[in-house]
Order: sequence, then C-alpha cells, then structure tokens
Amino acid sequence: MRTPRRALAAAAIAFVLPLSACGSGDGGSGSTDASGKVEGDITFQTWNLQANFKPYFEGVIADFEKKYPDTHVKWIDQPAEGYADKISADAAGGTLSDVVNVSPDLVAPLAKAGFALDLDKAASKYKKEYLEGAWASHQIPGMTGTYAFPWYLNTGPLFYNKSLFEEAGLDPAKPPTTYDELFGSALELAEKTDGKVATLANVPTIEDFGRYGVELMNEEGTAFAFNDAKGIELLTKYKELYDAKALDTQALTATPESSGKKFLTGAVAMNPGSALDLENFKKQAPNLYKNIGITDQITSTGKVNMYVMGVMVNSQTKHTPAAVAFAHFVTDARNQMSFAKQVAIFPSTAGSLDDPYFTKEDGTDVTRVRVAAAKSLKNAVNYTPVLFSEQMKTELRNEVAKALQGKESPKEALDNAVKACDRLLQQQG
Repeated sequence: MRTPRRALAAAAIAFVLPLSACGSGDGGSGSTDASGKVEGDITFQTWNLQANFKPYFEGVIADFEKKYPDTHVKWIDQPAEGYADKISADAAGGTLSDVVNVSPDLVAPLAKAGFALDLDKAASKYKKEYLEGAWASHQIPGMTGTYAFPWYLNTGPLFYNKSLFEEAGLDPAKPPTTYDELFGSALELAEKTDGKVATLANVPTIEDFGRYGVELMNEEGTAFAFNDAKGIELLTKYKELYDAKALDTQALTATPESSGKKFLTGAVAMNPGSALDLENFKKQAPNLYKNIGITDQITSTGKVNMYVMGVMVNSQTKHTPAAVAFAHFVTDARNQMSFAKQVAIFPSTAGSLDDPYFTKEDGTDVTRVRVAAAKSLKNAVNYTPVLFSEQMKTELRNEVAKALQGKESPKEALDNAVKACDRLLQQQG
C-alpha cells in the first residue's frame, strides 16, 4: 500500500540548495511580468509521471501549443529517486526547467533562494480559480507570496479489517472515530489476541501531531513547537500502544509500503490509504477485500490531512508569460478534472469537487471512498509544515523511536527533536 502522496510521486529526500545565501524570492534575471505575449520555447519537468501518463501529458502539451502557436514545450520527466537532488543541482547550475512539478517542501528552499516566481505578483488573477487551502499550500512562513500553482490533491480514509475486529470481540460496524476510541480499541485488540495482532503499523509523524491538534510551529515560522503538552500526550499514548504490542513491533523501521504489506496479510488491523488501494486489495488480498472496513481519518481538529502537489515557475525563465500560461494551463479546472478521471487523485480547482463524479454514489466502495475524500478535501489542511525538511523528519523519527523504546521520556524526545529541527531551520537561511 502506498501513501496518498506517494501514489503518483515518491516522497522527497533531503533537499538543501548548495547556495551561499538565501535570495529575496523575487528572482534574478527573469521577470515577474507575465502580461506579455505568450511565446518561446519552455521546458516542463514532471516527477515520475511519464511511465503511466505519457498520452495525457502529450495531449495537454499539444492543446497548449495549439492555443499558443508561437510556443514549444519540451517535456522532461525525472525518476522519483533523487528528484530533490536533481532540482537542487539544476538550480545551482542554472539549468532548472522553466516549469517544475514540486511539492511544498521542495518549493521552500527554491523560493528562499530566489528561484521560484511569486504568483501573487505574477499571476494573482488566477488565485480565485483554486481552493483557498490549496493556493495557500505553497506559501512560505516568513516570506510574502505564493510560489507554485496548486495541482493535484489527495487524501484518504482509514481502512480496517472487519474480521480481526470481530475475532477480538470489537464491533466491526463501529470503528473508532476519535483518538480515545482508537487507542482504547487498539489496547483491547492487543489484549484479546495476546499481542499477536497490532492495530497500527506506523509511529507518529509530523502530520499525525498536526491531526491530533498539536501546534507544530510558531506563527512566524521561525521555530517548531510540537513539544507542547498535547504533543507529549500523543507520544505518551503511542508508548502505551508500543508496550502493549498494539503498535506493531516493527513500526520503528516501517515504511508505508511495509506497513501496507502487514495490513494485506492481516498482521495489523488498521492502515491509512486512498481509493487507489482498493483495487490493490481486490487483486492481492481478496479475503481482506471481502472484509474491508472503511472509515474517516481520525482528527481532533475537524480537518483531515491533505497531500498536495504543485507546479512552480522558475523565476529565471526567459519566457515568463509562456511559463506562467503553461503552469496555469496544466493546473486549470479542465485539465485537472481530466487527470483526476485517469487516476485516483483530486483537483485543487474551486468548484471541481462539486462535479457529480465526486458527489454521486453508485454503490461501489471505490466511489464511496472518492466521494468521502472529495468532501473532506474542501477544508483539508496540509499538516506537514512547508519548512519541515526530510532531515527534520529523520530527527523526529529517531527521537520518537527512543521514546517508544524507553530510552528517553516522551518530553525529552520531543524537546530534543524540536532543538534539532530548529537548528536545521536556522541552517536553511
């Protein structure tokens, strides 16, 4: 099973631009004026999409070139592995594509170094076309501006194994809907199965702290804050689960893929996922598919987590009007809707989620997941802070592991994680 974000692109690895100083974010040789004639040759770089979606992108490019006959778009697709390093090297070497597929954490260092065009200045007329939360997802704390067009979104439900619930004496028709219920059910299931069946397979990540209602950063974006009382409370709960074997014993080293396999084989009772996973269950685990339960993401804030991809315009481009026009074209309502019908993702354009495709039930589980996810996305939040780098994720994961193993208290672990992440934040410039 793959996380929603990894459904179309692998998670970014550590990304630090090898530049001596951070720029203003206003660009260098390029222009923020996108009002001129749309013309010129531009390059468009995607993130591991060519293998599965070549005809779609070739069609989008052909439509754009037909609309603007004086343009030519060269499409470059980079593999998932090393994507962040590739962008970093291209930016430093002056070879960054004119239009680049990014995620919020990838855009942050580019914006700080002056490579991302501020769309609030160059393309503000398009802002109203997108969901408010999606447009804001590529804004950087401590900077003014928006640095990428929002593209596709994803979120998903919590899947659970009804037969495992039933065997443990839990009501399969009443899955947990709050954190208290989740932790209670997990402890009960572990006790009834003598620790043979865990409920969860992953340690808490930064988005889990966000969903729990923890304040992740200060408002200025200058320091992390997830070591507050609520953060300590969540990690303490996970320590209880780990000690009771309600959290899988291999959770400390788990990946989303390995957790998915545990769920497929019935070793864990619950796992997050997306509509993409239902077909996988059907093919690989028909017995699980027959017993699959689907419930909403658990959140204390009333807002689910949203994964978001974006399309950035290189501020150094020689053809700003064409680059902005193409980035907007790729992410406009028509093209996003067309893409969403090819793969289980969701458009970030305002009004698109009201289309019958996202609102009308037909009795199938796939549609049920799609409809529920679309509804939740209207006010969803990308809980992972834009400035939270892969190195920071590693620091948090290492400290969480120490707390679960009893090497540090939850408070000590989160204090240490915040210190390490603040230090890395200062190094970002």
